[in-house]
Amino acid sequence: MRGDWVRHRLSGEGCAQLAEDLLAQGFRLALAAAHDEGDSLRVVYLFLAGGPDRRIELECSVPTDDPALRSLAYLSFPAGRFEREMADLYGVRLIGHPKPRRLVRHAHWPQDWHPMRADAGPAPDFTADGHFPFVTVEGPGVYEIPVGPVHAGLIEPGHFRFSVVGETVLRLKVRLWFVHRGVEKLFEGRPARGAVDLAERVSGDTSAAHALAHSLAVEDALGIELPDAAHRMRALLVELERLYNHAADLGALANDVGFALANTHAQRTREQLLRINAAVTGHRLLRGAIGPGAVVLRELPDRAQLRSIAADLAEVAELTLRNSVIHDRFAGTAVLGADDARAMGALGYVARASGLRSDARLEHPTIALPITEISATAGDVLARYTVRRDEFAASAALACYLIESHTGPTEYTATAPRNHGPRSGIGIVEGWRGTIVHRVEIGAGQPAGARITRAKIVDPSWFNWPALPVAMADTIVPDFPLANKSFNLSYAGNDL
Repeated sequence: MRGDWVRHRLSGEGCAQLAEDLLAQGFRLALAAAHDEGDSLRVVYLFLAGGPDRRIELECSVPTDDPALRSLAYLSFPAGRFEREMADLYGVRLIGHPKPRRLVRHAHWPQDWHPMRADAGPAPDFTADGHFPFVTVEGPGVYEIPVGPVHAGLIEPGHFRFSVVGETVLRLKVRLWFVHRGVEKLFEGRPARGAVDLAERVSGDTSAAHALAHSLAVEDALGIELPDAAHRMRALLVELERLYNHAADLGALANDVGFALANTHAQRTREQLLRINAAVTGHRLLRGAIGPGAVVLRELPDRAQLRSIAADLAEVAELTLRNSVIHDRFAGTAVLGADDARAMGALGYVARASGLRSDARLEHPTIALPITEISATAGDVLARYTVRRDEFAASAALACYLIESHTGPTEYTATAPRNHGPRSGIGIVEGWRGTIVHRVEIGAGQPAGARITRAKIVDPSWFNWPALPVAMADTIVPDFPLANKSFNLSYAGNDL
């Protein structure tokens, strides 16, 4: 079920005008990426809208020796961040950007080294050559609390700078990109049908959804079509991924307010689901089951077991919220209003908890499924908890439906047309955190010899990280663990 896909090649001014029109029509900017063409840098903006599925790409080019780009930051906050990423990785000079400061490149990155450029060469020595300041909040009684980037426990590196009066947070600044791995560069030159293992490792807890988004993009580019049964098996795997992650976080949120018993039972549920994953695919994180033109399941899950697990977790959630102390800690904490969520481009359960509609299974479906829409309006920790509780129940029911409706084999492999020119493709998937978008460009040739020339990946955490500091405004420092866990953002998914 591929939607309408339109491409426009425009000047910088024309691109800005059409982008403004698209945003006014309800499209959202899902992706922006630069491409090194040798004598020019080609910039692609992807706009998406659902109901029906619509995809519009805007392209403009700037000369490599003077890559000055008309900024779209005045139209869209996400556009400004995508452009700052392009400035860091490609050396694009942003015209009219209100805050063109570094985003990816920390102070120890060489000033004139842009690693995504074709002539970048090997990485030079990384030595701090400048100061990377934070915005300072001043006033009577204001002090700062720095946290990270190295944290106690099993957590990826990120730096949080709190400007505080008493216990009230005036401003929170988050600095990421401590785990930047150059993933998009690693895709370059990989076989078109041989890079899914890299996609699975974009964010380890979202292996299935990233593998699917990458596979859909490659299939779109190569003209590979799969039957409905294959799409249903893939959808089942993504729902299994949603289940084990939601279960873990419902327990972790309870644990953050001292209800360790609920966390123990939630982690028991997570372990049950991971064992189901291993039985279904041979891997607890569902790796190896989805690839371009392929899906392989060893067996289908047991419906009765899934229903039993769903009932268990519903009871854990009920016991958690029945505790008045926990309910009071969740309610009204770290509120992300609908207007702020919309301005930030928030996705997934973060957006749905703030009253926004956001679900790629409905807006950009590969196959029609009986999706139960879950939403809330308060935008607080309680709303994000209840949305995920209800999504767990809906996901378990959807998984059972997919199992019951399946007929035939549990393995499928498609072939691609024999010859093709250079092509691009888009893959859109509703992962457990929200909408994932992969875009690939593939060189000319036969499918067996075709190579990826560019891959751009957008995890929902890219959009949701900036919303966390907004939600923390006027909260208190002890509520940060709750707010952070209710968002549960991926460092690796953001820090490609």
